[in-house]
Amino acid sequence: MNCRILPAFALLALLVACSKPVPKAEPVRAVKTVRVQPQSAQATQEFAAEVRAKTESRLGFRVGGKITRRDVDVGSAVAAGQVLAQLDSKDLQLGQDAAAAGFVAARVNLEQAQADYRRFKDLLEQGFISAAELERRESVVKSAQAQFDQAKAQASAQGNQTGYATLVADASGVITGIDAEPGMVVAAGATVLRLAHNGPRDVVFSVPEDQVAAIKALGATRGAFKIRLWGQTGLAHAATLREIAAAADPVTRTFLVKADIGSIRGVRLGQTATVVVELPRVAGITKLPLSALREEQGKAAVWVVDEPTMTVALRPVQVLGTQGNEVVIGAGVSPQQIVVTAGVHVLEPGQKVKLFAQPGAVAAADASGRVAPAQRGTN
Repeated sequence: MNCRILPAFALLALLVACSKPVPKAEPVRAVKTVRVQPQSAQATQEFAAEVRAKTESRLGFRVGGKITRRDVDVGSAVAAGQVLAQLDSKDLQLGQDAAAAGFVAARVNLEQAQADYRRFKDLLEQGFISAAELERRESVVKSAQAQFDQAKAQASAQGNQTGYATLVADASGVITGIDAEPGMVVAAGATVLRLAHNGPRDVVFSVPEDQVAAIKALGATRGAFKIRLWGQTGLAHAATLREIAAAADPVTRTFLVKADIGSIRGVRLGQTATVVVELPRVAGITKLPLSALREEQGKAAVWVVDEPTMTVALRPVQVLGTQGNEVVIGAGVSPQQIVVTAGVHVLEPGQKVKLFAQPGAVAAADASGRVAPAQRGTN
């Protein structure tokens, strides 16, 4: 009989060894939460900015040639009419000399034609020539006059060309960039120097696509834009919206915004600044801790707890701005919903959770993980 029992036990052991292990139940994760309450707030947005001149010119020669001299460096303060750079003007000077010689020849030719006309006019009065001959002489005078005018204009234009070999400052300001050095051959109009004009300054910053409309709407609102300059703690300067780019940057997909800060003493070009935009007060919004946000496919989202099943679901939300350590939500969550505020990066859709109980509290939780309202975390 023992011989028959042993094979039965061996078969049972083999079946147990080949069967799949029972999957281990996933533990219920405790999460900190907050219950959504409708509020009203005035959101603010902060953007990194840079101080630039309101007017910046790219200076270049009006003729092409080889640069022989540059008289300024980056950071040099220049006055209107000051010489900045010089081209090799030998060929231009030769052209001017040729134009001057042509002008003299045309003047002599005109004077000769006028003298001949006067003589032939006297001969006509004496009856020695016909009227037709005098008309031909008059035509010669008109042609000589036209040639003289043309030579005069060419000489004047060539003189201007020679003058264009000297680059002068159009206005007072500061040299902010150098794009060509002595020895280089540049074409007419190519940028050689960049000049930031003295006067009002702008702060330049980039705005995401979804906030352009709000920034544009605040353009006429007095005090909507505040500027904090680096190194000036606590000091804020008012700014006025001046320009918003018509097209987005092809790389960053943001829109360039310029705000006029006027002439503030001590402001340096290129200085870092922070632009604080105060948005209009909005009712029916929600404030949540920054830790509640999660990025999902490039958009902000939060985990919402379904109370009957105590599972979490990801909900996209509209972020209006920040206030301290809180984020202002415009849409995406409803009043009285429970939102997870900690551990958002370790949750998965449909995951079962339980509400976190503060240390020392008596957690009277049922089998589903719900606890008494007085013991729910409200961080």
